[in-house]
Amino acid sequence: MIDSRPFRLISGTANLPLAEKISQSSGIPLCRRTIKRFSDGEIFVQIEETVRSSDIYIIQPTCPPVNDNLMELLIMIDALKRSSVGNITVVMPYYGYSRQDRKVSPRTPISAKLVADLLTRAGVNRMVALDLHAGQIQGYFDIPFDNLYGLEVLCNHIGQQVIKDLVIVSPDAGGVLRARAFAQRLHANLAIIDKRRPRPNESAVMHIIGDVADYNCIIVDDMVDTAGTLCNAAAAIKAAGAKSVMAAITHGVLSGPAIERLAASRLDKLFITDTIPLSEEKQTQARIEVVSCAHLLGEAIKRIHQGDTLSTLFHQNDES
Repeated sequence: MIDSRPFRLISGTANLPLAEKISQSSGIPLCRRTIKRFSDGEIFVQIEETVRSSDIYIIQPTCPPVNDNLMELLIMIDALKRSSVGNITVVMPYYGYSRQDRKVSPRTPISAKLVADLLTRAGVNRMVALDLHAGQIQGYFDIPFDNLYGLEVLCNHIGQQVIKDLVIVSPDAGGVLRARAFAQRLHANLAIIDKRRPRPNESAVMHIIGDVADYNCIIVDDMVDTAGTLCNAAAAIKAAGAKSVMAAITHGVLSGPAIERLAASRLDKLFITDTIPLSEEKQTQARIEVVSCAHLLGEAIKRIHQGDTLSTLFHQNDES
């Protein structure tokens, strides 16, 4: 059923370039708003256009600085609710705190669930995200949640380059389903890296399951943070005789020493989406090629408002 109410796009400050691309792709202008910080760090939001009874789509990843961007999003939601809008859909390309999706030891939080509670209590009616780190986060919400696949965008981009002798590599056992779907789409072989992580943000590659010698290899994953796992994986694959090693990652958190590690790594190229903004200097330094997910998100927004199916945007679920 097509929603007869007008719908508007509005963006926070977390990733305005992506929001502008989504606006261009969908043909829907961004709503004017003012967002500023007071001298003590408090956030002020004012909606500069009439939005009464409109369905609003807020584009705001909770990327670093995570807490500032999350608080900004919550204040935007409150400003919109007090402006008598219709439904509010949050388009969160990157879901911050997603790695804290369960209790890993006694007396620790489940922060991904806390973020879900904050958003729903604030008044969000629907969520859209890309490549959740843990798919079960959808179950933390009692509202509709669409988890799109950013790797779908990367797969299409890489497929156009016609790379021969291709092997898709999962950096760990948990990413096998993602890597297998990627390999099926590109008609490539599959390999898996068996790793052990002695401490948080550290990893030690043990051995490779599958043949990578004399192949062009692409490591696929949902995010790269400090890049230790990715760089160790690239070194192990090169040591096993691969012709080249690339990576396709949805979320480029790239914190701490990530850029320096990537610049010194055995990776030939890193394909990454624009869910998190990245400066051109860092792209050049770390051999990164950015692939935009704006069209995917813009198409999802239009389909949701028109009441159309999103199933054709979920090719990664196909097992054929």
